[in-house]
Amino acid sequence: MSQLVVLGFDTEEQALEALKALRGLEKQGRIAFEDTAVVTHHTDGSFDVKNEASSASETGAAVGAVIGGLVTFMFPVAGIAVGALVGGGIGALMDKGVSGDFVKDVKNELAPGKSALFALVKGADRTAALAVLREFHGEVIQTTLDEDAEQQLRDALK
Repeated sequence: MSQLVVLGFDTEEQALEALKALRGLEKQGRIAFEDTAVVTHHTDGSFDVKNEASSASETGAAVGAVIGGLVTFMFPVAGIAVGALVGGGIGALMDKGVSGDFVKDVKNELAPGKSALFALVKGADRTAALAVLREFHGEVIQTTLDEDAEQQLRDALK
């Protein structure tokens, strides 16, 4: 089961650096994400959301490309349209990413100048993730982690 972790940072750069560090763990196979996003509330009141493609979208696009290729081979004109529709449909059906409504709720509570890192984690080496996050000073906004894991995360971000 995936766990949602939302961390707050003083700047967008801090949130992006924390995500970059966690992505380094992902390359090592020590953490896996379903979806990630960084939301920034600028001091002028505007918001910026940097949302990476979720694995569901990537999988849907890949399956759509294969199906589109097969259909294109048999029916060239229809194949491109069918591939795009199938890929989008599969991505939507498989989508388990961070809820847009939840992002909006956190965005509304985020103080101007602050950023939040959203991570929907499929699995992680907790020790490695905590070690990486100790380099950053932030706060836990919300998680679906158990109390012990959440407290360890809070302690790591101090």
